[in-house]
Amino acid sequence: MSKNQIKKINTISEFHRFKGLQPPKHPLISIIDYGTMECSTEVNSTNLVFDFYNISIKRGINAKLKYGQQQYDFDEGVMFFLAPNQVFGIEPISHTEEKRSGWMLLIHPDFLWNSSLANSIKQYGFFDYSLSEALFLSDTEEGILNGIIENIIRETNENIDQFSQKIVLSQIETLLNYSDRFYKRQFITREKSNHQVLSQLETLLNEYFSSEDLIDKGLPTVQFVARSLNVTPNYLSGLLKSLTGLNTRQHIQLKLIEKAKEKLSTTNLSVSEIAYGLGFEHVQSFSKLFKTKTNQSPLEFRARFD
Repeated sequence: MSKNQIKKINTISEFHRFKGLQPPKHPLISIIDYGTMECSTEVNSTNLVFDFYNISIKRGINAKLKYGQQQYDFDEGVMFFLAPNQVFGIEPISHTEEKRSGWMLLIHPDFLWNSSLANSIKQYGFFDYSLSEALFLSDTEEGILNGIIENIIRETNENIDQFSQKIVLSQIETLLNYSDRFYKRQFITREKSNHQVLSQLETLLNEYFSSEDLIDKGLPTVQFVARSLNVTPNYLSGLLKSLTGLNTRQHIQLKLIEKAKEKLSTTNLSVSEIAYGLGFEHVQSFSKLFKTKTNQSPLEFRARFD
């Protein structure tokens, strides 16, 4: 199979066959010991798309894992999350054998059917993070998650009864909630790199709103800002929210209002000229946003300087 081909894997059983594993004990959920799983050359040169969720902790993988166009060297223990229909690829970086450890939790969406988690799982933003934004875990944090995985293994392997699915679903939800907590911790503890993102965001927005062609470019979108900073939109908003209490859209709006105030107080441009010059298609939209953020209309704000 060529490097650029994409292989679609529709079921967990199909994935087990693809990896040379025994069939799963349950067709809709499986936990695989990463340390015992083969990592063949064919797999390493293939882009994969799963029809199920993949939550993994992996140590000792001697490769670059790609999500979209982002890359991350897995030289430390990290955790990452893939939702159905996301492209996932592996590129080997050497043939040196390293001791691998960790696990993969595979969950087919049908397992979540008719449960509250079927909808709430979509609210966990880290399923839209790239692998370069993977979750770094302390030994204590990893131990907590490993304990949850052990509970799921016991329920799926030994205690199949009318309560099993409900208990497993509650364990999955607990794992996701802990992961959410640990991501918030990562936003705070990786202070240097995170504040570099804040500084880069400030520079990016200053340059954008100072450009002369905003009438053609329009207002900056969250997607544009995230792409310019080499992160995913959800990750950037989560990071900014944890550091400043404001998401990306709110940061864009604050910078826009700052520039609008500057023009209203230091130039004779009309409100329409200022609105269009900042990238608005309609002056009414500008005036409404300005009033919402400042409790004054643009003209009321300008009157303070007359």
